[in-house]
Formats: sequence, structure tokens, C-alpha cells
Amino acid sequence: MECVRLRVKDIDFALAQITVRDGKGGKDRVTMLPLNLSEPLRRHLSRIKAQHEQDLEDGFGTVHLPFALSRKSPNAAREWAWQYVFPSSRIAVDPRSGKRQRHHVAEGILQSAIKKAVDASGTVKRANCHSLRHSFATHLLTKGYDIRTVQELLGHKDVSTTMIHTHVLNRPGIGVKCYPQQRSASRLSLHIGEAALMKVTQLKREHYLKSAWGKRYIKTGFT
Repeated sequence: MECVRLRVKDIDFALAQITVRDGKGGKDRVTMLPLNLSEPLRRHLSRIKAQHEQDLEDGFGTVHLPFALSRKSPNAAREWAWQYVFPSSRIAVDPRSGKRQRHHVAEGILQSAIKKAVDASGTVKRANCHSLRHSFATHLLTKGYDIRTVQELLGHKDVSTTMIHTHVLNRPGIGVKCYPQQRSASRLSLHIGEAALMKVTQLKREHYLKSAWGKRYIKTGFT
């Protein structure tokens, strides 16, 4: 619901961030706006703005306002800033006010779009909208971001909730990758290790030969 309820005013292209209102835990939070989606989102909003202006000409163009804002600023319902980023394709009667206006898209439409994208990608694992939160968190953690930053971006009240995502860091070998350009360094480390082992073996042999048993060993002529 956080996605479909986004308002135009909650997107800041200059700072590349999105403000999520009344999100998880009933709190607001700020998250990042992916730079590669900035231009496509601008073009999308241009089309939505043209649709909104046409709605205004047709005598509609209002939108549901949260809490008591409709009483404090009744004209805000017609302003572009308060329109939904992902509005419905049709105008319908709002059961709360009885007005004909454009609501946001249904949550089921987003879920269907996610399912189609998962199927098209060939992913065999089960995935839904909430899976994107887990994926977002685990990718940040594997990239080395601290747990507090991830907690703030996800909107978790308690860091222990965010710690659930750190299970990916406890798996053996996770995050350890061998790249072709690192093979020479690996071989060098192996040679250094072998040389050190040979040196230790030589020192042990010299120490043995200096001992009483070593001197007897030398007299027997086996060295």
C-alpha cells in the first residue's frame, strides 16, 4: 500500500528521495529514489498531470485527503501536489465522501504486475511485493551498509527486526568472491605460505641436529 498511496508531493527529484507517509508502524520515513528510474517517473507524471488537468476541465479532479486536511484546506483536494502518483484508470464514487473522484490503483493490480515480472524473469522462487523489502535490505547489508541505516530506510522501530535480514551474513562463504584478476595475488600468497613452511622445517631440522640426539644421529652417518 505504501507504493500505490504515494502522492506527487512526496517525490523529490532534486534530492533523489521519496517520503513514505503513514508507512510501516504508522510512521513517515524517507527512502531513496533510484536514479535510473528518475526520468521514466518524470515522463509518467507528465502523463498523469495531463490527465488531472483534463479531469479538472470535466468538473472532477479532486482526490481523497488524509485525516482532517479536507476540512482545513478543502481546495487542496484539487491541487496537483496532492494527486496520487499511480491513480486509477477510472473515476468512481468515494464511499467516504460520496464524491466522484479518482482514487489510487488497486493493490491487486500492483501484485499482478509483480507476479508477471517475476514470471518473465524466470525466477523460480516465490516472490511478492513484500519480498522487495527483504531483497532491498539484504542487498544493502551485503554491500556493507550499517544496520542502523537499513533500519531507518525500512522504517523499523526496533533494530532487532532489521537484524532478521542479517542471516545472509552468517552463511559460510557469503560475500567471498574470487575474481580472475585476484588469482595472481592468490598464487603469490600460496608461494609465500610454502616458503614459510620450508623455512620453519629447516629451522626445526637445524635445532634437532644441535641437540644430543641430533649429534648421535650425525655420528651414525645418516646425514
